[in-house]
This record gives sequence, C-alpha cells and structure tokens, in this order.
Amino acid sequence: MKVNFVLNGRNISYEIAPGEYLADTLRANHILSVKKACDEAACGACTVLLDGRPILSCSFLSARVEGRSVTTVEAVQDEVSEISDFFSDEGADQCGFCNTGLALTILALRNELKNPTDEEIKHFVVGNLCRCTGYQAQFKAIKRYLEAHK
Repeated sequence: MKVNFVLNGRNISYEIAPGEYLADTLRANHILSVKKACDEAACGACTVLLDGRPILSCSFLSARVEGRSVTTVEAVQDEVSEISDFFSDEGADQCGFCNTGLALTILALRNELKNPTDEEIKHFVVGNLCRCTGYQAQFKAIKRYLEAHK
C-alpha cells in the first residue's frame, strides 16, 4: 500500500506494509535521525512532529500520516543547532541519543505554549527520557532557549 504525505516540506509517496510503524518507514527511507530505542513508546527517541505536534513514531502507524505533514530534524537544522548550543552551554548533552527527539519536542513546546511555567515545561517534555543526565542541566538549557525566543 502507498502512503502520501509531506515530509520535511516535500510531497512524498512511500510503499508501506500494513501495520508498519512510522519510525520503520522513515528509517527504511534513510531518515536516520529518527532513533529506535524502546519500541514501546516509552522513551521519546523516535519523536517526530506530525502537523507540528510531537508524536512517538515507533507506535504510530505509517498509514495514519496520509495527507498530513511530518517534520524531522533534517527540516529544522538551524533550530536544532541552536538548541544544541544551549544544551552544550549547560553541559546537558552527553551521548546525544535523545537529543533529536527532545529538540523536536522543545520546538513544539515553543510554538504551542507562550511563557510556559516550570511545571508546563516539565510536563511537555516528560516523554523524552535521557539515560545520561539528571535532567537539571537539560531543564536549564530549555528554559534559557525559551527565554531567548520570547
């Protein structure tokens, strides 16, 4: 079966298998920034933006993106680079495996919530797990990034 959608601003048509998940479809088509880690929708490494909102692509059926828009970090390199700089400044990135999913979540947070409280920030990013940090440095970096974009 074919699925037609917009991927990073380009109209795409991919052949997919019934029951195939979006993370698998994207990776099979060389979108390798989409990480596969838990395959249980529990870690956020596979996060992409669907119509501007973060979803976990390891548990989202590819057929459901028909006619919709999917964004990966390949389409937002400048923003991701800037977020990465904030993370580096705070010592918040270590192995970097979670960074792509977290960066997309942060971009969605910036677009969705204006002047979020600390609790709103924590709630928004709760699905993005990091096995290296204690989250405090990440939280500081996120706050600084959001402050810079008011």
